[in-house]
Amino acid sequence: MHTPPSPASFRALLVMLTAAMLLSCIRAPWPGDLLLQHCLTVAFLAGWAIIQKRFALSWLATLLIATFLLLHIFGARWLYSNVPYDRWLQACCATDTRQLFGWTRNHYDRLVHLVYGLCFTLPLAELFLRRGRSRRDSWLQAILWIMVSSLIYEWFEWGVSLLLSAEDAEGYNGQQGDMWDAHKDMLLATIGALLSPLLLKLKAVPRCNPQDDSAVRERP
Repeated sequence: MHTPPSPASFRALLVMLTAAMLLSCIRAPWPGDLLLQHCLTVAFLAGWAIIQKRFALSWLATLLIATFLLLHIFGARWLYSNVPYDRWLQACCATDTRQLFGWTRNHYDRLVHLVYGLCFTLPLAELFLRRGRSRRDSWLQAILWIMVSSLIYEWFEWGVSLLLSAEDAEGYNGQQGDMWDAHKDMLLATIGALLSPLLLKLKAVPRCNPQDDSAVRERP
């Protein structure tokens, strides 16, 4: 799990994730809003392909990222706030999260923010380790990047919301009436990042140095 996937395996994984994204769009309840959600998905998949070619993340890091993307694709179909897990619980167990936990909102988005920290901290730590950082510094910088990227994403959501109608903005950012929604999302991503070093092992990976980078850039 600590060796990188072959190029063919990685391409197959990208194809499967793209297929999952396209399948999630079939008879989507809110197709216009779903398109907005998947603009970032497509951009990420393209960026990930470039990063994987350059740095060759391990299978474990690759599967962690894929897990997050699948959860995102699944949640985006229902705009996160409308994932019908309560309906499914009622159908199979005759109960729901309101009865079990007293929840009054849909918490699927909270889960995905937590998983973001859990799934992306190791891949980021691998990148820093390749840059010659120690394991301790790699984990620390990865956690800080999770915190910063969570903040930037909340700013991005806020900026997009300013361009939309009130109804569309609520559908996109999914506050569900919680004025502290952004703060809780950032906190959960940070908790996930802090848990990652406790649950996952960062193995030694081939390190690169500035001379290697120059050689790669100058290679025809």
